[in-house]
This record gives sequence, structure tokens and C-alpha cells, in this order.
Amino acid sequence: MTSLPHNAFKQALKEGKEQYGLWMAMASATAAEISADAGYDWLLVDGEHGPYDLNTILDVLRAVAPYDTTPVVRPAAADPVLIKQVLDLGAQTLLLPMVNSKEEAELMVKAVNYAPEGIRGVGSPIARSGRWGRIPNYMRDAKNEICLLLQCESQEALDHIDDIASVEGVDGIFIGPADLSASLGHPDDAAAIMDQVYDAFDVIKSHGKAVGFLAFDVATAKEAFARGANFVAVAGDTDLYVRALAEGIKPFKG
Repeated sequence: MTSLPHNAFKQALKEGKEQYGLWMAMASATAAEISADAGYDWLLVDGEHGPYDLNTILDVLRAVAPYDTTPVVRPAAADPVLIKQVLDLGAQTLLLPMVNSKEEAELMVKAVNYAPEGIRGVGSPIARSGRWGRIPNYMRDAKNEICLLLQCESQEALDHIDDIASVEGVDGIFIGPADLSASLGHPDDAAAIMDQVYDAFDVIKSHGKAVGFLAFDVATAKEAFARGANFVAVAGDTDLYVRALAEGIKPFKG
């Protein structure tokens, strides 16, 4: 009998364990598989800014499935239709961009749940999520292993962070430093908004939700964890590749 896959990332957040992530924007199943065995706890499949479509997301989910890491899928938008499609592919952890209000957060909770609690369309009998009908009681049990993460990355979201964090069914909130710094009038200067970021951390934690962040430099990442973050993207595949390329040619072209 086929069983519902366990979401180790969701369990780790519940237990308060620090989770180190890799941001993947290459949309390559091969790059994802190489990354999956590198020691990162979670891999962000960036369908918002990376050139992913449903087929490449599916390829990546299959490529990393045998490894001890959790794929976190970010669809192009916080849209119930896209959410339904990505869940049917078998994704169990979602990071939904640009959630700005309590009402939007409540809609996202409904989007990941079947009726009567939610509005997720029923496709599991013909989808990878339910192993094509082989997982008994999938519709009843799926919510137990789905991890819902929302991105707050605007002035509007920051103004409503207390309300957003209060929504039942949300597992964590990710503060997006790039968009937030631009929204607060400091484009390309996330360091200028860190006081607001850490204030948001405190509000999120007060509601018992996990806190996420992105920081590709070691000092900022460690400080984020010290200030209460639970899951931080500490590196990105394109960033690592660009820097490795520069180092590789340096001995020859200085």
C-alpha cells in the first residue's frame, strides 16, 4: 500500500530546528539533483523569477525525491489555480509570493485545502500527489503534510503583518528582503531595513509561526537565525555558479 509522503521540513519547523536552504533559479533537473545531495535542508524551486513551468517543476520534484532534502515550490503568483496545479504535481511545501493582507492569507489557506474547509479542486486520483489513486484517504490526510509558507515583501504586508501571522493554517511567513527594501524606499539596500525585518520576526513568532528569510552572506544569515528565523536561504544556485565561474578562470585571465 502506498503511503502519504512525510514532510520532514514541516516537522523540523514544528520542532524549532534551523533549516538551511538553497535558492534554485536554473530550472534544471540535473542541477537540482546535484544540489539535492549537497547538505541543504530545503531547496527553493523559484517559479516566480526562474524559468520554470509545470513540466520543469515536475522534473525537479522527481529528481530530488530520493534525497534527504525538501523541495519548496514557489509558483509564479499566489493564485489558487497555480497552487492547485503545483500541489497535484506532488509538492507538499509551498512558498507563496506577495501576500499583503489577512484576507489574502485566508484565501491561500483555502487554496491548499479540499472542501469543505477549502477550495482545492479534486485531481488526486489522476495526479502524482495521490500517486494516481494509490494513496488511501489522500483527500482526508493531505493537509497534515502540506506546509504553507507566505511571503510578506511590501510596505502593505508589513503594515498587516500581525493580522497575516494570526491566520490559522499558515505554517510560516517568509520576509522577502529584496522586494521589501524596494517597497520601503531602499532598493538594493536590504541592510537599511533590518530593524523593520527583525520587528516583523518578533510579531510572527508571537503567533507561533515559523520565520523565513534570505541572506546569501554568512554574517546576515547567522544574525537572522540568532534573531529568531527558522528557515533561511543561505545560498543560490545561480549566485554560486557565477562566483565559481569567476574563480575558475581567474588563474588564467586574472
